[in-house]
Amino acid sequence: MATKQTSEIVLKVILDENKIPEKLEWSAVDGGVDKQESKAFLLSVWDHKQKETLKMDLWTKDMPVDDMKFFFYQTLLSLADTFHRATNDEKMTATMRDFAEYFAEKLELIEKK
Repeated sequence: MATKQTSEIVLKVILDENKIPEKLEWSAVDGGVDKQESKAFLLSVWDHKQKETLKMDLWTKDMPVDDMKFFFYQTLLSLADTFHRATNDEKMTATMRDFAEYFAEKLELIEKK
């Protein structure tokens, strides 16, 4: 019987006295990441029994709004890539990418094409 391996990703949230995130760190030893600081996390977990997504969205109180807008734009593009790898649905992937570009244009993150 094959030996099962495990891997761990650790998210650490340092809170201020009002329980507002002050610092975020993440570690993934297998990926060579140890206590890497971040300003925001978006985590989605699929509950297959309830058929619903459980989410955790955190950002530090000093996360710049302009950075948050760009973070969302890049997340939308990343979701399109993930959707494509998971479904191979070219048409919907293109639609998702189009929306991400529209989102970025409206926020003036990128120039209109």
